[in-house]
Amino acid sequence: MRPREREPDPKTRAPLFAVAARRTVFLCQRLHDVLRRCRHHVELITLTDEHIEIDLQPAGQQSVVFPRHGAQVKLRRAASPLRPSPLLIMSHGHSLEVGSFLREEQRRALAERLRRAVGRVDESPPLAG
Repeated sequence: MRPREREPDPKTRAPLFAVAARRTVFLCQRLHDVLRRCRHHVELITLTDEHIEIDLQPAGQQSVVFPRHGAQVKLRRAASPLRPSPLLIMSHGHSLEVGSFLREEQRRALAERLRRAVGRVDESPPLAG
């Protein structure tokens, strides 16, 4: 015959529920902040035969232009496994990180598409279309 299990004391359960509720509220607030930031974050990358233009929004109509010839696309190794790999467009000593709001696999796919479109440092492949 098994010994009868004691019913947990309601007084000891209350602090656990309070801690769980605070953590849940905190996580919901952080998630809300992240979603609000990402929903309005847009980076429009335009490639022409001569330039790569990146329009950053909502940063306030900021636009960065790189010459296409001599530009490089680099996906750097992340500083830690918990951090995303920075995707950089570099040219003539200047660089800009793009796609910081993307998931890692999306960032890798974007890097590959940009590499094909931009080419190596000494080439500018023709744009399709």
